[in-house]
Amino acid sequence: MKKLNVAMIGGGFMGKAHALAYAAMPMFFWPAPAIPVRKIVVDVTEAMAADASDRFGFEEASTDWRAVVERRDIDVVDICTPNNSHAEIAIAAARAGKHIICEKPLARTGDEARSMYEAVKGGTSIHMVAFNYRRTPAVALARKLIDEDRIGEILNFRGTYLQDWSADPDAPLSWRFQKDIAGSGTVGDIGTHVIDFARYLVGEFAAVSAVTKTHIHERPKQAGGVDKLGVGGDRNAERGKVDVDDEMLTMIRFRNGAIGSIEATRNGWGRNNFLTFEVHGTKGSLAFNYERRDELQVMFKDDAADARGFRTVYTGPAQPYGEGLWPIPALGIGYGETKIIECYDFFQAITTGEQPSPNFEDGWRISMIADAILKSGKTGEWVELE
Repeated sequence: MKKLNVAMIGGGFMGKAHALAYAAMPMFFWPAPAIPVRKIVVDVTEAMAADASDRFGFEEASTDWRAVVERRDIDVVDICTPNNSHAEIAIAAARAGKHIICEKPLARTGDEARSMYEAVKGGTSIHMVAFNYRRTPAVALARKLIDEDRIGEILNFRGTYLQDWSADPDAPLSWRFQKDIAGSGTVGDIGTHVIDFARYLVGEFAAVSAVTKTHIHERPKQAGGVDKLGVGGDRNAERGKVDVDDEMLTMIRFRNGAIGSIEATRNGWGRNNFLTFEVHGTKGSLAFNYERRDELQVMFKDDAADARGFRTVYTGPAQPYGEGLWPIPALGIGYGETKIIECYDFFQAITTGEQPSPNFEDGWRISMIADAILKSGKTGEWVELE
């Protein structure tokens, strides 16, 4: 069986998730399309790189991503760094002919994302953006039911992504609150996941009309370079400026005539990872809540009158990806499994030579939508998307 050497750039939280997927993917999906070899991990200091290598099972460690990308024995470059380095690493990897998977959002801006897409367009690199939530079997099942015309013509999409990890004003100043690193706040960090759902399930956006707001304008500066995601920190430390959005709400006009809305915040006390959607069609409706990720709520127009209403489908062997996961419905799908499925689809694409979805073109289009939402949030006007 073919083996592909992986260089992972970044050994933090996302690096852990990706490393787990590389180790576990062949155990879940056997025979695997190819075997990921955890060859080398790169981090900002020698100590951090060595620690990541030991923790995540990589053969080597380095602090020089440029030299690693140029190595002839590296097949896959995995970008798990903050957003401001995505473009530089991806473009170098594309020029070196590597296959590339990049964490979301693809870039800080639409223009930056486009430069990444242009670097891979027409080349030999297989490229993917890691919007892993669409790999949840219940979400893939929703897409299957839509493709089968089970809910008819789509009329409306409503999506939310509500979290509370940054609701505390004394939470540390993560890079995610800094525009020069992150590009945007809630819009890019979590809103793009819902944008990906909307494009995946409904189609392309035609225009958006948005409200954006920053609730907390200063936060305590954090010590060290590790992203603490709102945990810990010194409330008495010197404070730094927050220059990104904390919350957004947007209306959507889709190209196919459907309408919709997306709401996203990282300041919603009591909401942990409340990523949801409802899709309403002429023949039925679908509803999903990631906090109950084994379940898809379905309702069909032709249900008997005395049994109308949403019913729960528990995902398992009969649903998408079920053959590789657990043998009993509702046994439990976690965040790690979505990354394992993502890894499987990526390596399958490398093996077949067919670009996966979402790829860098999708990532660019999503970044353009994010830009339009931010622009509308400033102007208060509808922004059309080309």
